[in-house]
Amino acid sequence: MSLLPQHQSACIDFLSDLVRIRSYSGDEGEIAARVADEMRRLGFHQVYRDRAGNIVGRVGKGAQRLLFDGHMDTVGIGNPATWLDDPFSGQVREGMLSGRGSVDMKSGLAAMIYGVKALLDADSLPKGEIIVAAVVQEEPAEGVAIRALIDDEGLWPSFVVLGEPTNLEIALGHRGRVELLVSTEGRACHGSAPELGENALYAASKVIFGIELLAGHLGEDPKLGKGSIAVTGIDCPSSSRNMVPDHCELIIDRRLTLGETRERAVSEIHQILQREGVRGDVVVAGRETRTYTGHVDRGLEYYPPWLMPEDSPLVKAAVRGVERALEHKPKLRVWGFSTDGAYTRGEAGIPTIGFGPGDDRLAHTSNEQVRVADVLLAAEGYAQIALEVLGRR
Repeated sequence: MSLLPQHQSACIDFLSDLVRIRSYSGDEGEIAARVADEMRRLGFHQVYRDRAGNIVGRVGKGAQRLLFDGHMDTVGIGNPATWLDDPFSGQVREGMLSGRGSVDMKSGLAAMIYGVKALLDADSLPKGEIIVAAVVQEEPAEGVAIRALIDDEGLWPSFVVLGEPTNLEIALGHRGRVELLVSTEGRACHGSAPELGENALYAASKVIFGIELLAGHLGEDPKLGKGSIAVTGIDCPSSSRNMVPDHCELIIDRRLTLGETRERAVSEIHQILQREGVRGDVVVAGRETRTYTGHVDRGLEYYPPWLMPEDSPLVKAAVRGVERALEHKPKLRVWGFSTDGAYTRGEAGIPTIGFGPGDDRLAHTSNEQVRVADVLLAAEGYAQIALEVLGRR
């Protein structure tokens, strides 16, 4: 199910356009319009924008729905001096297309859209419906935008394929994450007489030491690996530099493997506070996302772990489809980072896998680049996955 030669070039030109468009989280309006225009030009049967700002393209019809999920937003570029080329050039050199978002994950998004084009050109749409969702704000809050489409809009799929980078392998899941806020309380006094107060920073250091000890005793799953915990921020506000702080707050990045929950993560920190005799508390951090359309979503910084069984029908079908496209059997793997699968599989229970072009080790780096040939192979892979998952007419 290869793309026609002229559409291979068009796919890469489209990807270059996407990379040239700055699309930081919350500012995806321009790229959303470009994606919608391309879907319409390529012959998608229905194209529209939902209230959250996701772009939805639909083809075919049937009882079963296959949703291809790709996000339009990217992280920032960091220090511009670390980039060898313009991070928004989208240029192709020696078979590699470079720029912010080329790996994570505009290449997967372009390949998904052109995978559908390959099916349309060959008049080989499968039995069910294919939906390509180009979603917003995945980087700061994975799963939130796709939840708005699936849950709020009622567009419930039978299967989900995430286009995050996998190096053309098939991803079966990843660890979850929860962001914890740990507060320690003390009693302020002048720095010249610390014995008159109670230093909340000292209390925080006891908690940090307890977290270091906890890190070696977290849960472990044979496939997803071990849970992890890290202190990623500390804030001890004070009105004076010679005042003993009476309040400190720690930010904790807790990665959850299978069998671990946010309740367990909170309880572990409570135990440290009690053991160390520290006055304080721990809560799951709240979040608020506002999309470029003005849609607001509030919730908690919690994204559950998930893992698909290797013998599930979706995984078996995806392996067959990718093998037909690549002419070799793809490896099965897990991701080291979190994705929209935290919602689609972790919360909603929808069968979900990942497949995409690009080396995920290059995501968010100043050397972000993707192999052009792999983008075209991914497009063929998506088309074959659709035929295997939904069945041929």
